[in-house]
Amino acid sequence: MKLELARAMLMNADILLLDEPTNHLDVANVAWLQNYLNSLTNVTSMIVSHDSGFLDAVCTGIIHYETRKLKKYKGNLSKFVEQYPQGKSYYELSASPIAFKLPEPGFLDGVKSKDKALVKLQNIDFAYPGSTKLTIMNMSCQVSLNSRVAVIGPNGAGKSTLIKVLTGETVPTDGVVTKHPNVRVAYVAQHAFHHVEQHLDKTPNEYIRWRYQYGEDREMVNKATRQISPEEEAQMKKFIQWEINEKIEKVQIEDLYGRRKAKRSFEYEVQFVGRSYEDNAWIAREKLEEWGFEKVLQAFDDKEAAKAGAWTRSLTAVEVEKHLGDLGLDAEFASHSRIRGLSGGQKVKVVLAAAMWLNPHLLVLDEPTNYLDRDSLGALSLAIKDFGGGVVIISHNREFTDTVTVEKWSVNAGQLVVTGNNYTQKNLEKIVMKEEEVKVDAFGNVEKVKSTRKLSRKEIKEKQKRRAAAKKRGEEVSDSEEDF
Repeated sequence: MKLELARAMLMNADILLLDEPTNHLDVANVAWLQNYLNSLTNVTSMIVSHDSGFLDAVCTGIIHYETRKLKKYKGNLSKFVEQYPQGKSYYELSASPIAFKLPEPGFLDGVKSKDKALVKLQNIDFAYPGSTKLTIMNMSCQVSLNSRVAVIGPNGAGKSTLIKVLTGETVPTDGVVTKHPNVRVAYVAQHAFHHVEQHLDKTPNEYIRWRYQYGEDREMVNKATRQISPEEEAQMKKFIQWEINEKIEKVQIEDLYGRRKAKRSFEYEVQFVGRSYEDNAWIAREKLEEWGFEKVLQAFDDKEAAKAGAWTRSLTAVEVEKHLGDLGLDAEFASHSRIRGLSGGQKVKVVLAAAMWLNPHLLVLDEPTNYLDRDSLGALSLAIKDFGGGVVIISHNREFTDTVTVEKWSVNAGQLVVTGNNYTQKNLEKIVMKEEEVKVDAFGNVEKVKSTRKLSRKEIKEKQKRRAAAKKRGEEVSDSEEDF
């Protein structure tokens, strides 16, 4: 963006046509651009932007598109809203006339508080291959279902690198990353179009069905946490000593076939090379990690988590179209238009919908405001407020982050300062388990899947009150719903 602006400046133009000039710029550079445009005394600037603060600072007139006509208003954006109250959504995100709906995340074993860490980074360092200089250093932070995090800082400070370590796109040079085995993470990269650039001739509906046709997210395969190096492969091929039929033998591990809960961790069913299934063994996660199978375990956990996320709905054209509609993409564009022909904002909606298909517990957005219009930004901010999972956002749009976040990760020169976190507080918010989940098949049949967890006395009383209120309103309540 800086390069494009520099080229425009060197043309010594009479008119500057600027289409979203603040995209990708940090706060300092946006302030510089404002001052530069305001300093021009003999140049006209025509600007398309969704940054209300920027428009307030640089505009002396607004041209508004109304009922297929252009109408002129004198003054900046706030003056425009005074004259045209219907345009309030351009100025206040909460006034958006449209709504998005993010799917609710599923529950996680052992997570009884929404403040419990699902992903934790401890003393993380990272340097790019061939570089001796660390991009990020000694960073520690964590994310829970309650998290609403804004990652802020100047361009090049290390924000995107931190996010890539958090999501598993990148493996840290040093430090420890721990995550709940079943956590599902949705990630929308800063250059969001890279998610779909190889699928421009598919419709958004076809793209999502392609991406999840085997149950797991196909993008997971390309993560650095899945790539096994020759050294790691050699380590996994080493012989181990294991007792089979009351006899200690030297064996090699071939693959993992199952997982079960142990006391504080998991055990995995292991098949040995050249042995029958009868010789399979259940081995603790810690032991397998010690033998070098950490990435294989991660891949297995991801597949198990994906299965749980895919259970609540079927991967059909009808279901996908509805899901895309929940994220603001009408059926005309969702199922009948190729991705190639969509606008930038529509492509971002496709990428966001695709990332959210498996009902993730954490949503990570890197510069989501770059291509979304004001109404969509407002709809996204309201959807995030209602979302039951954790959210981490990199954005230079202070209006957006101030609306949806309470915690800040300030990144500068590779260093991290965390403020406003809630995981040190004592009054933890407890998770209320849904009494039943619903799965809809391809024909629209609804199947209720009852929770295996026993309700507490408090939850039973709340349920009884809801049933009594429903009966009083004249609503039908089945006998099974009244039973405890």
